[in-house]
Amino acid sequence: MKRFITIVALSLTYVVFAMLLNSVAPVILQSMLTFGVDKVATSTLDACKDIPIALTSIVVASYLPRLGYRRAMILGLLAVGLGCWCMPLLASFWATRLTFVIVGASFAVIKVAVYSSIGLVTAGPKEHASVTSIIEGLFMVGVLMTSWIFSAFINPANPGDPVWLRVYWLLGALAFAAALMWSFVPFDEARIAVDFERSRWGRDVRQMMQLCWQPLVAIFLVCAFVYVLIEQAVQTWLPTFNNEVVGLSAALSVQLASVYSASLAAGRLGAGVLLRIVRWPTLLTSCLVGAGALLILSLQGGQATALGVSSWSAIPPRALLLPLIGLFLAPVYPTICSAMLSALPIRQHAPMTGLIIVFSALGGTIGSFITGRVFSATDGRTAFAMAIVPMVLLLVLLRLFDLRLRTRLAAGPGATPA
Repeated sequence: MKRFITIVALSLTYVVFAMLLNSVAPVILQSMLTFGVDKVATSTLDACKDIPIALTSIVVASYLPRLGYRRAMILGLLAVGLGCWCMPLLASFWATRLTFVIVGASFAVIKVAVYSSIGLVTAGPKEHASVTSIIEGLFMVGVLMTSWIFSAFINPANPGDPVWLRVYWLLGALAFAAALMWSFVPFDEARIAVDFERSRWGRDVRQMMQLCWQPLVAIFLVCAFVYVLIEQAVQTWLPTFNNEVVGLSAALSVQLASVYSASLAAGRLGAGVLLRIVRWPTLLTSCLVGAGALLILSLQGGQATALGVSSWSAIPPRALLLPLIGLFLAPVYPTICSAMLSALPIRQHAPMTGLIIVFSALGGTIGSFITGRVFSATDGRTAFAMAIVPMVLLLVLLRLFDLRLRTRLAAGPGATPA
């Protein structure tokens, strides 16, 4: 029961940060309408959260076990709660950037703590993969909730009305509530804390960097980078695509983007079951092929014939296909992360998670930035069609990762990742 309660607490914490991190998609659209900034300027919002994620994870990955995962999660939640409440008070684009910096730095702490804690409450690679997929699936449920919550705060008569900033009062309150929850959750982390009592931060960071030079780890990190590049490029710009290419109203554009989040959630929760009976390379290869085919099909057709569509019944059927690629993309990230972590001793889970966060953050930033630039210079269809290239690359990389991983597992638990 204690283990179950801990998994629930980890999931709920992750859901809170899902809502905060992925508010960047509707905020991009609303910032253009409210603050009058252009696509190039708003494309920096992903960098405002992703660069702090990368930098903070390098600093804290080795220190967190000494601080304690519970304390780390409480501090991260309190920081973002305060950051959220600054949004409606300052009501400016620079304040929006500052808030995402705080959210990004705090998420680095949270993700290292959450991913490292999974190894403490699971037994064996299959259970680790299942729990990781479930937690990541619930993360996407949080993303789904964000789209609908934001759309509820948008003024349909005047989409540029800053009234939408009031949503951050709610998000801040949820962060404070989650921090309070962790004060009462039973969580035994003594096993990992003992291993770090005599370790030094500088040496731990060097060990984390040395992981990058191991071929298995290097291939995995490139896989994570490419995957997040694809996922975030679509997720960040989907509301704007719906508004400018499909011709939907601002509120409906954000709501339709929630279908992508729902697809990701369903895909990851489903993968948590399928991975118990299907080998992950087979599942992920099939998923990427399906995602590519659906992306090509969804981008067929011309520019929207009507503007300002505000009813679900009036949405062109083909517009519903693009968000559904999330169902196929969903299993990739948590599955490869779990496979990598399961191949390492628990002591290396925190530094490995730090590396995962760094490369994921860089992938998200670059994917969003490139898509925003192409979107601005050409059109949304061209920008989204470019995702086919990294999808093909990821198929090749996953094959290499599987081969290296099987070699590592055949060598035994004491072997160094090959």
